[in-house]
Amino acid sequence: MKKKFSTIARTLTLTMMCSLFPLGSSLAKTEEKPVDLDMLFIGAHPDDEAGGLSTYGQWIEQYNYHMGVLTITRGEGGGNAVGPEEGSDLGILREKEERNAISIAGINHVFNLDKVDFYYNVSAPLTEKVWGHDSTLEKVVRTIRMTKPEIIFTMNPSPTPGNHGNHQYAARMAVEAFYAAADPTKFPEQISKERLSPWKAKKIVYRGANGVGTNLGEKCETTFVPAEPTDKVYSIWSGRKSTKQNKTWGQLERDAQRIYESQGWKTFEDVPSDPNQLSCDRFTEFDSRVPITKDNQQSTSLLEGALLSNKQGLPLGTELSVTTSNYKIVPGDTFEVNVEVTNNSEMNLKDATLTLELPVGLEAEKNDQVSIKQLNKGETKEFSFNVKASQTMETKRYRLNAKLAVGEKQGFSSRVIEGVSAVQATLQPLPHVKEFQEWTKKNRVQHLQNLIKPVFSIGLGETRDIQVNVTNNSSNVQSGEVSIQLPEGFQTLQPSVSIDSMKPNETKAIQFSVTNTNPSLKTSNEGGTNGDYDFTITTKTMDKSVVQTAAINLVPITDIQQATTQPTIDGEAHEGEYLDQDIDLSRVWEGTVPTSSMDASGHAKVSWDKDALYFYVNVQDDLLGTVLDKADAKRHWRTDSVEIAIDPQGNSENTSSTFKVGIFPTTTEHKPAAYRDADNHQGPIELTAPGMEIASKINEDNYNGYSMEVRIPFSVLPAAVDPEKFAFNIFVYDSDTKDKTGQTRIGWSTWGGVQGDPYRWGHGKLEDYQPDGKILQQPTEPFFPMDVTKSVLSPQSILQSSLNGVPLASGRAAEQDSIMILGQPKVDQSTVKVKLKAQNPGIANVFLWSNNLILDKKTIDFKFNQQSEAVLQYPSDKLPETAYVLISYETEDGKTESISYPIGK
Repeated sequence: MKKKFSTIARTLTLTMMCSLFPLGSSLAKTEEKPVDLDMLFIGAHPDDEAGGLSTYGQWIEQYNYHMGVLTITRGEGGGNAVGPEEGSDLGILREKEERNAISIAGINHVFNLDKVDFYYNVSAPLTEKVWGHDSTLEKVVRTIRMTKPEIIFTMNPSPTPGNHGNHQYAARMAVEAFYAAADPTKFPEQISKERLSPWKAKKIVYRGANGVGTNLGEKCETTFVPAEPTDKVYSIWSGRKSTKQNKTWGQLERDAQRIYESQGWKTFEDVPSDPNQLSCDRFTEFDSRVPITKDNQQSTSLLEGALLSNKQGLPLGTELSVTTSNYKIVPGDTFEVNVEVTNNSEMNLKDATLTLELPVGLEAEKNDQVSIKQLNKGETKEFSFNVKASQTMETKRYRLNAKLAVGEKQGFSSRVIEGVSAVQATLQPLPHVKEFQEWTKKNRVQHLQNLIKPVFSIGLGETRDIQVNVTNNSSNVQSGEVSIQLPEGFQTLQPSVSIDSMKPNETKAIQFSVTNTNPSLKTSNEGGTNGDYDFTITTKTMDKSVVQTAAINLVPITDIQQATTQPTIDGEAHEGEYLDQDIDLSRVWEGTVPTSSMDASGHAKVSWDKDALYFYVNVQDDLLGTVLDKADAKRHWRTDSVEIAIDPQGNSENTSSTFKVGIFPTTTEHKPAAYRDADNHQGPIELTAPGMEIASKINEDNYNGYSMEVRIPFSVLPAAVDPEKFAFNIFVYDSDTKDKTGQTRIGWSTWGGVQGDPYRWGHGKLEDYQPDGKILQQPTEPFFPMDVTKSVLSPQSILQSSLNGVPLASGRAAEQDSIMILGQPKVDQSTVKVKLKAQNPGIANVFLWSNNLILDKKTIDFKFNQQSEAVLQYPSDKLPETAYVLISYETEDGKTESISYPIGK
């Protein structure tokens, strides 16, 4: 009897599942444990999948595919536009939003990994520091091995400007897991102890693409031309109409996005009702293990070989994978092309031909074709070809095709290589870019490096040394010349340098001193092209030249003088407090462009004394946004506020070694408030910045803006100030609504995502300032908020785990029946009583739950082979028609089990 009820409790019907998630269409294959998925999206936060829902939804509806979303965090570090919830409570709220949103596209599986969402940053290395590499990858691999998706979707893994570091790292975990899940030597205990099997997903892609093409209407699927010709891009039109929901998938995607109310997305405008005014989702391929027919531009071409077969193509289940011994190929080099063919189709393959198709400049040394007499079901064969690059091979990327033909049916798989010159000079990458490049090499996805444009920043009128790395890619000693060609307004006294007798594989560093000679040039994103002043680096060897394009980001500068009068923090700039200086804060960097200076503009002044920095900020604004309670004065981007960002030594790689504070000009208590965010130590300034003072002047009844004054002691900065390299920024956030959403962001040194890019902040020289020797010279270790939502405390996750068999947080599963319900839960006039037995020591969380509400909860500590009763309080006459007992059990060694049991009237 015990076993019977334990089994019943873990097998809720599909109808019950739909009542729990009323917006949902179904829970796929609930009878299978673990659930068998066709597609899986891997992201960092709830809502990361939202931009692709029109694509996923139309495929799910058309082919009855089953899809899941793996979300590494629950977004506890985000803002909240709908209530006071934060931390783990906000995580539960955002999980609910995500489940409801994706259900519109027919997705009902969300796998949360219980990693903390700590704050907006643009650093994958910082994210790794907080999440942990092995522990995160292990969970992603376990999810893939348990759910067996054919196609993995993810995000852009590169540090392109503004790309959230959590997004980058989630994508990196997806890429690494694509390979690791197939490798039995990776996390071998999952195989030996958990009885999982290696799993080869067939394709992995990221949402987004670089290129041009028709943006609107169905033609957007066939007219896109990638900026990099070897990129394999798939386009899927959002204008198709759902056969069940009587809307276009573009409209349904927008409906889903609006469910993320906590992120302010409820205010998103309608998409056009005319399908011809709707665009395409675009996905770029990382890798594929399956063949496709050449030049397939249908809306379903991404599915080919993995989930769909083509009439002219090979049987579904045929796998064809291409790898090369080297990625960078020098003219004259010989390298290996390795092809693996696996037959997992329903038939034996007979009399097949495998042909290597090479572009001009590459040639197979011997045969470029082999015959495969028979490839039985389940059989794999490997083939190797030696390929030689001609001396005239161009310095560009090539896609090598392997064609497998069986009778009249054929399919192609491919691999990208890059032809490089014997000697090549490149701009020394920024630290986070260098780290990304090393990651691409380690994981054999070097073709992703073209996502990053090489840049360096320089202050207006300043001179700085830049490093150019020269590498001999060849097997011979090389000599030549490296030169840089700068745009107007910049110069170097020695534009070319000779390089002599470079050994094979040697890299030399060359220094160029660059000066901005025209201080009237525009700075920030107003200068050059979208903020880039392009220049080139040319390498000449013998009669060949190769050119790299890079860019200069020109940042504003100011001299910060000592106050001649001790500043009084009263919200006004008095004589002597700030000398002749005006910092323009009116450059738009994100959001809606102001209609006038009265709509949103600002100016600032900065000074110092021996103990502190002083900031005076004046903002013109025509509408006052939401006035928050002082207790809710955090996550300043939700309403009118000013952010001051300080990099005391001007060399921070990310904001974990900076000071950043958001300041609200008023609160419901009619006083200003401030909160450190996304920096070295977050929290209210009373706790994190002792001695900091703020004051503001604002007329809430006749509002036309505000002024504020701020004192920031040198002692609260992460390190001592370097008066010659000091960097800082000032941003103004403008909200014209009462719904806790911002519309416009303006500031001093501005680019998209610049709040996370210290290298692009403005420069300030503190004349005559001598740092206090008592202040640390090196930044203190950063503090990260670690308030994370645990899946064992999420009823939504517990229910799902009980149904689809994937353990909570994609961790290890407890032994079967580690926790059991004895008999049936008993409902009386005021309680629901649940008798439980635990085989092993652990903690049980017992919920009475209905319609996404916790009616009551009990926590019980169990010892070995112990029985106990959970008494949940709730009047029976008020018990909803559908209510559930949900139980999570976590053993002492971190394994979990989940049980769900329906009760109610």
